[in-house]
Amino acid sequence: MNTSRLIIASAVLALAGAAYSADKVDKFTEKNEARLAERLAGRTAGEPVDCIPLMRSNELEVIEGVGLVYESGDILYLARPTDANKLSGNDVVLMDRYGSQLCYTDVVRTVDRLGGYYTGSVFLGKFIPYKKQE
Repeated sequence: MNTSRLIIASAVLALAGAAYSADKVDKFTEKNEARLAERLAGRTAGEPVDCIPLMRSNELEVIEGVGLVYESGDILYLARPTDANKLSGNDVVLMDRYGSQLCYTDVVRTVDRLGGYYTGSVFLGKFIPYKKQE
C-alpha cells in the first residue's frame, strides 16, 4: 500500500516539476522574443534566403530559445530553428559550414559550455533578411 502511494506522489511531483519548468522556459522565451522585436523595430522583412555571407562569424548572435541573428551592414538576418528550445545559454553553438557562407542546410551542433560534451543538433530555417526602413 505504501509503495502505491509513493509511486503516485512521485508522479504528481514529477508532473508539477515539468509544469514549472515549462512555464519558466515559456517566460524566458517571451522575454527573448521581446528583445528580438526591439532589434527588428524599424526594419522590414524580405524574402527568405538559403544562405548568408558570414564574413565575421563572431557577430553571429544566439538568442536563447528563439534563433540566430546576424547583422551585416543595414541588413539583419534571422534564422529560426525547428527546435528553438535547444538554443540554451549553457551551450556553445558550433557550425560545420563549407565556404564563406552559412546556409540553412549546414549542420549546427550544441556543446555544453563547461563540460564540452555534445548536447544536440539544431536545424535552421531559412534566413529572413530585415532591412532598415528609410
